[in-house]
Amino acid sequence: MPTRGPIPRPGILEIDAYVPGESKVPGGIVPSKLSSNETPLGPSPLAIEAYRTAGAELERYPDGQATILRQAIAHRYGLDAGRIVCGSGSDELLSLIAHGYLGPGDEAIYTAHGFLVYRIAILSNGATPVVAPERNLHTDVDAILDRVTDKTRVVFVANPNNPTGTYIPIDEIRRLRAGLRGDILLVLDAAYAEYVSRNDYEAGLELVATTDNTVMTRTFSKIFGLAALRIGWAYCPAAVADVLNRIRGPFNLSSAAIAAGAAAIADDAHLERAKAHNDQWLPWVMDEIARLGLKVTPSVGNFVLFHFPDGGGKTAADADAFLKSRGVIVRKVGAYGFPNALRMTIGSESDNKRALAALAAYMAGAA
Repeated sequence: MPTRGPIPRPGILEIDAYVPGESKVPGGIVPSKLSSNETPLGPSPLAIEAYRTAGAELERYPDGQATILRQAIAHRYGLDAGRIVCGSGSDELLSLIAHGYLGPGDEAIYTAHGFLVYRIAILSNGATPVVAPERNLHTDVDAILDRVTDKTRVVFVANPNNPTGTYIPIDEIRRLRAGLRGDILLVLDAAYAEYVSRNDYEAGLELVATTDNTVMTRTFSKIFGLAALRIGWAYCPAAVADVLNRIRGPFNLSSAAIAAGAAAIADDAHLERAKAHNDQWLPWVMDEIARLGLKVTPSVGNFVLFHFPDGGGKTAADADAFLKSRGVIVRKVGAYGFPNALRMTIGSESDNKRALAALAAYMAGAA
């Protein structure tokens, strides 16, 4: 009689595994890697020094509470350190939230072009993902509220969103929170908050502080330049923090990550340089791409989504291959519902100019 192997939980085999941005091109060319929204300035020198110092005690377990990191975050933003939970990137925190609050029979909502990890986290816990359409590539509060049922338990909103780079004002976020039942957890994913320069934008700290059902997640992988160390944090109501701390791994951050993160968030000067660089080059990249006749989605992050005309002879797939042949790596975004678009990170001056020169050559028909 044939032996039947182990069967995964319902929903697991519906998951399309997350595919990160590429990092290599053939032929030994040194690439301009503009596929993963990494900062071209790298991490703070203080963070690098803290990382190296931590290497002297590799035989010791890390602080399971990430105390100095939570205190550094709390000091920077004026928060209660007891309501901060740290994780291995915000990805882990999003998964922990789903694990703590979703199960079979539950539903969770995210937007049509939202971060792919939301769907993975929902399905991993046997719950049902519900997709709300966007309006002009922006989160549509009414569309989310229209899809709430008695089974809805969590709503995930990336603000700003990746890969579109769009955001909605804090008043819209407050309207969303007010329109949701009290037992629905609103998760605000603010991975790119530090890049936003808009008077009507807030990451969600005040909303978390004044409600019992809102969580905000952040990351050190973007403007702080610590993607390799995988550091994320969430600001939560006390009861939610308690849930996440009960189910997270006891040593989910390494000592080096804790030390480097605490040093990075205290280095205001480095953060300001990274923000100023993006403020300079983001509009330049958007303008130069638009000059080539391509549609650009206005972005407030450190990346740009640009679209090729349907039926115009020039395609995202062909452009991606051409750019790689010139040593430029951008991000294909078909998995996000944009089969004929590409996303480009704002890189160094030389990488930005190299990428735009290659894209211009492709649009001009170069072989």
